[in-house]
Amino acid sequence: MKHANRFLVGGLVLVLTGLGVWTWLHRPSAAPALETAAAPSPAASSALAVPASASAASGPAINHPIEAATAASGTLTPDLVSELTALFGRKSVLALFQLDEFPRRLAATVDNLGRAHAAARLWPLNPAPGRFLVDKRADMETISADNGLRYTPYVLLIETVDLRQAVATYTRLYPQFQKAFEELGYPGRYFNDRVVEVIDQLLATPDVTQPVKVRLPVITGPIQPARPWLLYEFEDPAFQSLSAGQKILLRMGPVNERRMKSRLAELRHLLTTGTTQR
Repeated sequence: MKHANRFLVGGLVLVLTGLGVWTWLHRPSAAPALETAAAPSPAASSALAVPASASAASGPAINHPIEAATAASGTLTPDLVSELTALFGRKSVLALFQLDEFPRRLAATVDNLGRAHAAARLWPLNPAPGRFLVDKRADMETISADNGLRYTPYVLLIETVDLRQAVATYTRLYPQFQKAFEELGYPGRYFNDRVVEVIDQLLATPDVTQPVKVRLPVITGPIQPARPWLLYEFEDPAFQSLSAGQKILLRMGPVNERRMKSRLAELRHLLTTGTTQR
């Protein structure tokens, strides 16, 4: 394919928001305790329709500028559906993606992956099939090794994306994502800086070699949940205090986590050095 609009932002979508496909619908937990750059103050990125502040205060300096953002702002709005279809095929697009308000879904999900909870209703992708699997031994429960198999097809798909080409298209489409990010309640903030912050958080996710212990919270009262597996928490408080995106990586299993981190590191390099194919 010769033109940038043939490559889309598939790599960014699948590497970052593809993580959201695999999150639990868990109850909000404590704010993440991480040694990362300070995230923007919490905004209404948990809803799709949120007006930005009436008066936009001047934001901080841009750390990771997107070169072609200004030049691209005068171009025609690309047809996202056509571009996704060109990259993945119509069948996959219809099966995987939530196409309504796509730029805003992407901006909200990327932001929320760095927070305590990433609301499933905002994802740009449909949830993966199946349910969360655990192994039970005596009085201990751990994430099942088989649970990672649910995510393997998505990881394989991510690994087929040419990130250099994807980021080149992300650069061209950037004004749409920046506008959506500001409308979510971040006037004066720069979306690509937030993308890099979230990637840094994900790369800082602990590497685990032993089965990860989980537990169901005590549920009192006569009404019991119909899908209790959605309520599992990490037994280790350090894991439970991680951001939504970091928890998702842990749930994917150590092999998938390593493979995802490798792609995230490559993506970060491309987003921060401008080494994209144009």
